[in-house]
Amino acid sequence: MLFREIIGLDDVKQSLIQAVNNNHVAHAQLFHGAEGSANLALALAYATYINCEDRQINDACGKCPNCTKMSKLAHPDVNYIFPTAGGKSVISENFMPQWRTFVHDTPYGKLSDWLEHIGIKQGNIPAEESRQLIQKLSLKSYEGGYKIAIIWQAEMLNIAAGNALLKILEEPPEQTLFLLVASSSDRLLTTIISRTQRIAIRNFTDEEIIAYLTQKHEIGPDRAKQIAYLSNGNLNHALEIAHKTDDDQHAWFANWMRMCYALNVLKLVPMADDFDAKGKEYQKAMLEYGLSIFREIFLYRHGGTDLIRLEGDELVFVQKFSSVLNINNLEAITKLLSDSHYHIERNGRAKMIFLDISLTIARLMR
Repeated sequence: MLFREIIGLDDVKQSLIQAVNNNHVAHAQLFHGAEGSANLALALAYATYINCEDRQINDACGKCPNCTKMSKLAHPDVNYIFPTAGGKSVISENFMPQWRTFVHDTPYGKLSDWLEHIGIKQGNIPAEESRQLIQKLSLKSYEGGYKIAIIWQAEMLNIAAGNALLKILEEPPEQTLFLLVASSSDRLLTTIISRTQRIAIRNFTDEEIIAYLTQKHEIGPDRAKQIAYLSNGNLNHALEIAHKTDDDQHAWFANWMRMCYALNVLKLVPMADDFDAKGKEYQKAMLEYGLSIFREIFLYRHGGTDLIRLEGDELVFVQKFSSVLNINNLEAITKLLSDSHYHIERNGRAKMIFLDISLTIARLMR
């Protein structure tokens, strides 16, 4: 990944480039940005620039041996850590072929995309990852430059893994650089955050998303403008809209709400089994999707139609379903989904949570 391959964000790019050129590279940096931001892409471009043998004023050369290795995610001095199923035998290095494909195809992808890509329901970064990383970083650099550790979704470090990294983060070996990439930095250990230099990555602007869609995906300017508005700064979501990969999610959610409204328990019970069989990230994503839909219903009910970021079946659903909701049950349902998301995150039994949500929503609608 090169800086020029990332649309916009010129201020962040220049800040990173100047840090390298002025020899002010902090040994531990936290690239924090919301889902669909350029947090991972910028960390990769930054690592490429640091390793480049022929740095240009505004970017890496992209041609030297180090740049070639970085483009293939195969540089021997760069270690990648990301969520897997966990355990001593199931760690990041076992998934490098899948990781290379994922980053190449979806550099702005989210955690649930990655877990689906490798076919697991729930991921984490176990303590064994930290132990092996510390061991690797204790060795000499192959190329004589920086040894770099890129930790994607660093908030998925479990407590043992996070604690194992604290000492090396505070007193790293010479010429060692940690790049932590996170979408929810509030879930990171405060002791880790205190040892890193934070780099806030803003969402993409509509103009940047339009430029990306028209230049990289040959989408017409009118459609690109519409997608940019709907995606609300999330480039990954913009691509999902462009390629219509979210249809199944909406169909499932809309059917769920209809069964709640009809209080069809015979359908809700098997739906709960289906929900329970999904991975945790899918379950959380569905609840987050529900929160976003109810936000749009709230706007529609209160005359904010110009602010609604939906189209097609989703927009029709909001328009029709708003008639059975009011300010009181909207607020209660929103709190219910938010609380359920909290319990799913903390490993509550998904089937019981889903049935409780469904029956409570049915009661509130009535």
